[in-house]
Order: sequence, then C-alpha cells, then structure tokens
Amino acid sequence: MATLAGAHAERVARVRDLQTVKGRKKHGRFVFEGATLLDEALRSGVEIEELYVTESVLEGNAAVQKLDERGTPVYLVDERVASRISDLTTPTGLVAVAQERAADLATILSGRLTLVLADLNDPGNVGTLLRSAEAFGAQGVVVGSLGVDPYHPKVVRSAMGATFRIPLAVASPQEFDVIAKGLNATVLGLAIDGDDIAEMQPGDPTVLLVGHERRGLGLWQNSANRLVAIPMSGPAESLNAAVAGSIALYIVGRNCQESPRGPKSQVYPG
Repeated sequence: MATLAGAHAERVARVRDLQTVKGRKKHGRFVFEGATLLDEALRSGVEIEELYVTESVLEGNAAVQKLDERGTPVYLVDERVASRISDLTTPTGLVAVAQERAADLATILSGRLTLVLADLNDPGNVGTLLRSAEAFGAQGVVVGSLGVDPYHPKVVRSAMGATFRIPLAVASPQEFDVIAKGLNATVLGLAIDGDDIAEMQPGDPTVLLVGHERRGLGLWQNSANRLVAIPMSGPAESLNAAVAGSIALYIVGRNCQESPRGPKSQVYPG
C-alpha cells in the first residue's frame, strides 16, 4: 500500500541526492523517470527498489499498481515534491530508484566487440551510443572515467532501456590498457585520418574507441593500435560522436559477425 512522503522526508532528500554524481556514488543507486522507462526496466528484469508517484500516476498506471501489490515500496508525493525529485522541466510524476550495475572490466573486454567511450561528456551522445551498442551487437560498453556518469538521468533517458541491459564499466586509459594488452585485443580508434573502417579485419576480441568530435580520442589516443575512419563524400568535415560512433558500430559489428573466430591480424601495442 502506497505511503505518503512529504517534502521534508529523509528519503525524499536521498532521492534528490541521486540526481548528482556524488549522490549516486555514495548510495550505489540511480533514478529514472516516466512510464516508458519503468516498462523497459521491468522488461529487462531490473529490481525496482522504490517508486515515488503522484496520485494520478498511482491511479492510472497498471505497472505501478502491480509493483505496489507485490510489496515494492511505493511513496505517494504531491506535485511539489514530484518536481523537487525530478530533473525534467515537466515532471512525469513517476520516479524509480534502482541499484547501479558494475560489470567487470576484463569480462566486458573479453567479448567479441566492446565499445569504449573515450571520456565523452555529452549525456545525449553517451545515451545514444549505449543504445547503438546494444543494437549492433556489442557485448559491453566501457565509459571513460573522465567522461559523463553512465547513470546520469539524461544518459538513461537517451539510452531508452539499454542502460538496464548492456554490461557497463567505468575505466581510465591506464586501467583499460592493462586488460586489453593481456587479452591481445584489437583496439580500433575512430579518427578523421584513419584507414577506411569498412576495410578493417576484426580481431578477437575487438574494441572500438569513440572520442569527441573536436578533441578526438584525447588521453585514449595511445590505447589504439589502429586508427580507422568513416569515408565521407560530402563537404562535412566531421560527424558528432553519436552519429559517427553508431555508423562505426554497425560496420565493425557486421564485420565481427561475418569473421570466424581465430588468430588476429592486429595485436595490442606493447
């Protein structure tokens, strides 16, 4: 049965804290909003630890009602509180709390194809690339430790459910290099002056590094053993990270599927 939660309740303050990187690290949890993401989370097997909903949402959302009946803590909040715990201009009236997932870096990099986001700081781009990674067959995503938090609310919204399913890890270039070298991974860095990505021969495992549109791979530059590029016939000088990374993922993912597992032509520099 839903419980009233006032504006000054300690748990409300904690949920507000989860809107920040510091708060998420402290509690090991994150928040997401809206009926669509709640449905995606439930479909993905995510355990909802708490729900904060307005009366209208409680009365009109069947999924919320089922969770309430099953014993998930559901807290009823008014419009003012709903606004305080939301990062949206127009709150949905539904905020869910779930535990962050921390995948093992070595396990992720052992997959046939891994996407590495080289310290990207735009939440929309990161969320879109998580979605593309899932769509094009990546077994996991590594987010650079100097980039945006993968559980930032805008990242979770842009990922449209991929956050709940694809394995995620956060790492520095140094941490990545140790594991990638040990696995003898083929590490492809997406760059303007690289070789045609369509002509690359995937290794096993293969890693795709995607960096910033203007700053490139930055601190991750030396982690790549081969630079690859997307040839463009038009006058555009570059593509933003989400577009370029998604195209590259499609090409590399397709090539990885078509290539039999076996000895690699590329080795990790060392």
